[in-house]
Amino acid sequence: MQRDALQHPDLLAQVLTGRCAPPASDAGWLVLLSQARRANLAARLASHLDAAGIAVPPQARWQLDGAVKAQRHVARLMDLELRRVAQALRGDGVEFVLLKGAAYQAAGLPAASARQFGDIDLLVRRADLAAAEAALMGGGWVNLDASAYDQRYYREWMHEIPPLTHIGRGSVIDLHHTIVPPTSVFRVDGGALLANALPVAGRPGLQVLQPEDMVLHSMVHLFTDGEFDNGLRDLLDLWDLVRHFSARDAGFWDRLLVRAGQLGLERPLHHALQHLERLAGPTMPERLRPQVRRLQPPLPVRGMMQWLLGVGLRPQHPACRQTGDGLARWLLYVRSHWLRMPLRLLLPHLLRKAWVQRFPAKASPQAPAA
Repeated sequence: MQRDALQHPDLLAQVLTGRCAPPASDAGWLVLLSQARRANLAARLASHLDAAGIAVPPQARWQLDGAVKAQRHVARLMDLELRRVAQALRGDGVEFVLLKGAAYQAAGLPAASARQFGDIDLLVRRADLAAAEAALMGGGWVNLDASAYDQRYYREWMHEIPPLTHIGRGSVIDLHHTIVPPTSVFRVDGGALLANALPVAGRPGLQVLQPEDMVLHSMVHLFTDGEFDNGLRDLLDLWDLVRHFSARDAGFWDRLLVRAGQLGLERPLHHALQHLERLAGPTMPERLRPQVRRLQPPLPVRGMMQWLLGVGLRPQHPACRQTGDGLARWLLYVRSHWLRMPLRLLLPHLLRKAWVQRFPAKASPQAPAA
């Protein structure tokens, strides 16, 4: 692989989607491995290389093997933690649905293979939020954030309560009542998602979203978030999901487009399909392309978003940087807040965050909410 190929900003994505081979030189492997570690995709890279029968240099092999062992250990811990979550909530009769990585793991989906896991995301009805929080607190998960302002910010304006951390094991639960903030440009009824949830075979008490909702949640989470540390990982999750569901069900793509319209998530769907095709090649049936094109924003917005998201979906690694990347990531951060809250809430919130960052000692955690 030539020097200019090593500096391709999407090198890791190209290798993981099979669109190019790994670099041949030692320097190239160093770049590829460091990008994979930065993007939390080292275990996935190892799995891809082994499945493709690609020889790995000895100096890279031990790093990849270590990433695989760490990933498998975390996956085992996730399974244990999901049993404890189900036990805590089942005792109080609270119905819940697993989201994102926890759902992929519980349902045995390809997206869980070689995936690095973080928090456990749960969805409950808003009316059950207090009961679910109390049940989880009884199981050892507590809210460690003492800031009155943050409590109000989460509980009044966000789609989740402040994170709950287990006092002994340190596992973190994000408890949602819907998948986007109620103040967001996108408003999704969490009850409509729960109504179509599916039980996980062999895992009593565990449920996941139906395939279309699972994909749309992954899309809206990725393309409305301001932090893209795991952007490429989440896009590859989407690639795994759509390939898996469409291979099992010929009607999946039609239902996905219909469901996006019902939930008002056509724009995240457009962004997802555009960048999946850019990095991995065609994914949807050709017959649906005219319908998908109608989801596009106007040309100036489309061009701007293609650039911004192209930057956001790369590992934050020196080899991936190009002119203007810092501006693009800042604009993505601003955009995420613009989508999340109206100006009357957003401006005071951002001003307060800036004040706390500038004068942390003056921001008492017990201060009353603004």
